[in-house]
Amino acid sequence: MYNFHPDKLTKYSKHYTQEALWKKIRRFTERQGRKPVYYALLLYYILQDKSVSKSDKATILGALGYFILPLDLLPDITPIIGFTDDIAALIACTKSIIANCTPEVKERAEQKVNEWFGKIELND
Repeated sequence: MYNFHPDKLTKYSKHYTQEALWKKIRRFTERQGRKPVYYALLLYYILQDKSVSKSDKATILGALGYFILPLDLLPDITPIIGFTDDIAALIACTKSIIANCTPEVKERAEQKVNEWFGKIELND
């Protein structure tokens, strides 16, 4: 899989906007399902937390910017594998900043995913 080091993700932060994130999530979910969307939402809600460090926020913005960017390592239009690098970036970032993920953040992300897709259990 791809080796996304959190420090290298920050260069993609210029591609992040809230509007672009929601647009990408809608398109992404049509093809990839709920689990990657859950990771994107975790990062989004952690980003809103005022207690999260600036460096962690920069990493999150980078990961979400990479997720939004349509022409990245594997262009999103590439059949079957087009989103695997996006998923890898989301997972790498989530793993690096998971200490900032409160139970409330997890609950907000899960509620939003359930609102969009219906309720099922999300495993860690």
